[in-house]
Amino acid sequence: MSQWPSGVTVVTTLAGDGAWHGMTASSFSSVSLEPPLVSICLTKTLYSHELIAASGIFGVNVLAKDQTDVGRRFAGMDASADRFAGETWSTDQTGVPLLDSALGWFDCRVVHAYPGGDHTIFVGEVVGARAARRSAPLLFHARGWGQFADVLPDVAALSDPGVVGGLAVAARDQEVAHVAAGVAGAGARVRVADLTGAVSLEEAGAMVPRTLPLETASVLVADRAQADLVLAAGVSVVEICLDPGKPGRTEELLAALGGIEFRSAVRIQDPFAPERLDVVLDAIEQLAAARVLEIGVPDTAGSATPLRVRAFLQEAVALARPVPLRMGLHDRDRLGLVKAIIALKSGVRHFDTTLAGIDGAVATEDLVRLLEEVDVHTPVDSAALAALARELRAGAPTPLTPSSLVEPSGPQIVGAAG
Repeated sequence: MSQWPSGVTVVTTLAGDGAWHGMTASSFSSVSLEPPLVSICLTKTLYSHELIAASGIFGVNVLAKDQTDVGRRFAGMDASADRFAGETWSTDQTGVPLLDSALGWFDCRVVHAYPGGDHTIFVGEVVGARAARRSAPLLFHARGWGQFADVLPDVAALSDPGVVGGLAVAARDQEVAHVAAGVAGAGARVRVADLTGAVSLEEAGAMVPRTLPLETASVLVADRAQADLVLAAGVSVVEICLDPGKPGRTEELLAALGGIEFRSAVRIQDPFAPERLDVVLDAIEQLAAARVLEIGVPDTAGSATPLRVRAFLQEAVALARPVPLRMGLHDRDRLGLVKAIIALKSGVRHFDTTLAGIDGAVATEDLVRLLEEVDVHTPVDSAALAALARELRAGAPTPLTPSSLVEPSGPQIVGAAG
C-alpha cells in the first residue's frame, strides 16, 4: 500500500470540552456529489477516532505542496506541544478548526460509520466547503512527501508576434512580405500589424497589410472597433492587451469582446511581477471562464527568473484550463530556452517567439530545435524556418537582437474607438 500515492489531509474535530484536535490522514475519498459525501478511515485505537465517534463532526483540510511541515506536525513527527500553533484557523458550520492556508477544506457531519476491520469508515455529509488557495497539492508515496513529477507535452504550438515589427524598427521594410509569408508558410502564426498607435479607425484600416497572409495571422488592436475591422478584413486572430492591475479592466475588456471571445488572444501586461500575482490570477480565471481563444503571459523584458516562472505557471496553468496559456519568451541573459523548458514542464503548450530573435525574444528556430531534441512535436516546418532565419541574419548589417527592440507594453483597453 505504500506504493499507492495519495494526497495529504489534516482531519480535525472537537473534544467534549470543545478543545481542538487534529491528525494527518491520507485515507480520504469522495463518496457522492448528490448529496455531497466524503469518507475518512481511522484506526479504532486512535484518540481522533474516539472523538469523531462521540461528536459526530470532523473537518478535512487538504494540504498544499509547501505544507509538509504541517503534515509532519499533525502526524506527531516533531515535538510541537501545540499542533495548531503558527497557523490561522477558521470555523464554519460544525465548529471544527479549518486551516485557512490549506488548498481547501470540508466541514462535515457524520451520517454513517461502517466497520472496516481495524478501522472505522466514517462517511460525512459536507455542510461547508472552501477552495481557498491556488497551488499544487502535497503528495504522499512510499513514506515520502512530494509533488507531481513534471511531464513534457507531446505537442507545442508557436506564433511569431515580433518579426514584422522588428524588421520595421530595423528599417528592413522591404523584407516584411517575404519573411511574414515564409513564417506563415512554415506553420507559425505571425503578427502582421500593431494598430495600437492609430489615431483613427481610418488610419488603423490603412495599417492592415492586405498583401500579407491574413488567414494565418494576428493583429494587435486597441479596442473592439479595431478588432471588428481586422476580423472583417480576414485576419484570423485579434490580440489585445489587458492591465489587470486597474480595477474593473478585466470586466470592461470582456464586455468589449462580447461575441468575438473565441477569436481573441488576450495578452496580460507584466504577468510575472510578484506584486501583481493576485490580480493576474484573478484575470486569468475570468478570461478562462469567458472562453477567450488564449491567454498570453509574455515575459516581455526577460525579467522573470526561472524560479518565478515556475511558481507562477504552477498556479496559472490550472486556472486557465481549458483556455491555453501562451508564454512569450524574451532571451535576456540567454535564459529564454531555460524558461521554455520550465514552461513546458509546467503545462504550457503555446509559445511566442521571433524568427532570428530579431526583437530580443527567443529565436523561433532555436525553440523548434530544442523541442525536436526533447521529442516534443510542433506542426511547423523546422527546415524552412531555419533557412529563413539564416537568410534574415545574412542580410543584417548589424546584430538582430539589440536590447532596444522590445515589444511595447500595449494600450489600456477601452470598449470602442472614439
